[in-house]
Amino acid sequence: MPSMRVRVSVRLFSLLLLGLPLSGPAAAQPAGATVSIQSMAAPQTRDRARLNQRVFDRVWSEVRRGYYDPTLHGVDWNAARVQFRPQALAATDERGLYRVINVMLDLLDDGHAAASPPAAVRRQEAQFARRAVMGLTLMRGETPDDWTVERIRPGSPAEEAGVQLGWSLNSVDGRPWGPDVETHEGQPVRLVLTDEKGQRHETALTPRVMDAVEPFTADKSRPGVLVLRVEQFDKGLGAWMGSELEGLPADIDVVLDLRGNPGGRLMEAEAVLTCFLPANQAWATRRGRSGRAVVLRAAGDCGDRRDPLANDVAVLVDQGSRSAAELTPAALQEARRGIVVGEKTGGSVLIAQETNLPDGGKLTLSRADFVTSGGMRLEKRGVTPDIAAPRTVAQRRAGDDPALEAAIAALQAEDRDNPDRARADTPASGI
Repeated sequence: MPSMRVRVSVRLFSLLLLGLPLSGPAAAQPAGATVSIQSMAAPQTRDRARLNQRVFDRVWSEVRRGYYDPTLHGVDWNAARVQFRPQALAATDERGLYRVINVMLDLLDDGHAAASPPAAVRRQEAQFARRAVMGLTLMRGETPDDWTVERIRPGSPAEEAGVQLGWSLNSVDGRPWGPDVETHEGQPVRLVLTDEKGQRHETALTPRVMDAVEPFTADKSRPGVLVLRVEQFDKGLGAWMGSELEGLPADIDVVLDLRGNPGGRLMEAEAVLTCFLPANQAWATRRGRSGRAVVLRAAGDCGDRRDPLANDVAVLVDQGSRSAAELTPAALQEARRGIVVGEKTGGSVLIAQETNLPDGGKLTLSRADFVTSGGMRLEKRGVTPDIAAPRTVAQRRAGDDPALEAAIAALQAEDRDNPDRARADTPASGI
C-alpha cells in the first residue's frame, strides 16, 4: 500500500523544487462544457488514443472506488464519465489529456484531487537532485494558463535575467506554461512575463545544472534563536529535526518555518509533533471511506530524543502552507505548545495517496478526512495565526521578513513573562 501523504494537488510547479499547489482548484466547469486544449502536437495516433483511454479509465475508476467520501460530494460520476471521456480520448498529447482529467477532478471541489502528467512526476522525483534548472517556482492561479513567479533561486539563470517575484509567466517558447513542459541543460528557452504594472518582459534563459536544494535547513545566525526551515514533509524530517534539537540549550527559542510548504508524508508530521508534544498525546483523528476513526498520536521518530523539547516554539505559516504544514501548527496551537505567526493557511487538509498511472503519471486522491483533537475540521477553513504578520511582495523582494521578526519578538516577550523557566538555571549561550 502506498504511504499516506497529507498533501495537495499538483497546481504549483517548479523548475527548481517540488511542483505542488499553493492555490485552490480551478473554477468549476459548467455541465456539458468542452475543455479548450491548446496543442502543438501532430494529429492523434491510434497508440495515443489507446493510452488516453487507459489513463482516463484508471483515474475515473480510482475515484469511484477509493475516494474518502463515498457520495463523491454529490457529483454524478457516471455523468462525468460520459461528458469527459470522449474529450480525453480525443486529446492529441499529454497536455490535452491531463487538462481534461483535471477539469473532471475539479468537479469534486477538492484541491487535493489531481492527476500529474509524467513530466511533472519526473520533475518531482528529481526535486532535490543536482540538475538543470531555470530557478523559478511557479504558483497556479484560477486557470491552467495563469502562473505567477512565487520564488526565484539565488544565483540561478532566472535571477541573473532579472525576473522578479510576483510577475506573471505568459509563455515559454511561445506556448503557455504547463506541467508537461520540460527544460534541459544548455537549451535556451524564451520567456514572456508581465509585471504588476502590466508591462511586458521578454527574456531568454539557458537552464544549467545547480546543486540540489536542501529540503530542511537550520539557520543559527540569530542569537538565541534556531530557525528550522522545512520545504516539505519529506522522508527523514523527524530524524533530522531530532538531531537539530538534541542538546539545544534551554535559552534558545525555536522557530519552525513552514511558509510555502505544500505538505508531504503524514508520518513525518507525526514525527515533528513528537519532538514537541508529550509521548502518545492525541493530536488528530482521521476517518476514511469506511467511516472508521483512527486517532493520531505523538509517537513518531524524533531521532534519538526520548522527551519532548521544552523550549519555546513559534511556527511561521502563510497562504502557501498546506496539508501537513497546516495540521502541524494546528496541533501545536491547540496544545498551547507553540505560537503561530504569519497568514491564514490554505485550508487543504485531507489525507491523500498517490496512484501510478499507465503512462507514468500519478493520481493524487483524498483517502481520509482529518479533524484536530479539538474537533476542528481544517479543510476549507485553514489555520488562523495567533499573530497576523503578512508579507508583501515588495518586502519579499527587499529581503524583509516581518513574520520572522514578529515571531522572535513574541518568543522574547514570553521569555520576559516567564523568567522562572528551567532556562534560568542554564548559562546563556548562542548558536
